[in-house]
Amino acid sequence: MQGYRYLDDTAILRLDAEKCIGCGNCLEVCPHRLFTLNDGKARITDGNACMECGACARNCPVEALFVNPDDGCGCAHYIINSWLARVLNKQSNGCGC
Repeated sequence: MQGYRYLDDTAILRLDAEKCIGCGNCLEVCPHRLFTLNDGKARITDGNACMECGACARNCPVEALFVNPDDGCGCAHYIINSWLARVLNKQSNGCGC
C-alpha cells in the first residue's frame, strides 16, 4: 500500500526513544514500513504515512510506542477505503468518523 496516505500531521503515533531497546519488532510488523533502526533505537521515518493500526505498539515489548485512535480519527478505515476506491475506480466515502 505504498503511496497511500492520510492527512499530514494527524496520526497519533509516538515513540519514546528512551524506552526503546532496538528489538526491531516495529520494523517487522508495520505495514507501511515507517520505522528504521539507528544507533540501536527505532526511529519514525514518515509518521504521516501511519494508518494507526497499532501493530507497532502491540508488538513493542517495552511499550515505547503509542498509537491511540481514540484521541483522534484513527483512520485506517479512511486509508483502506481510499485504496479500494482507487483500485475499483470509484469515489471514496471519506472516513466516517
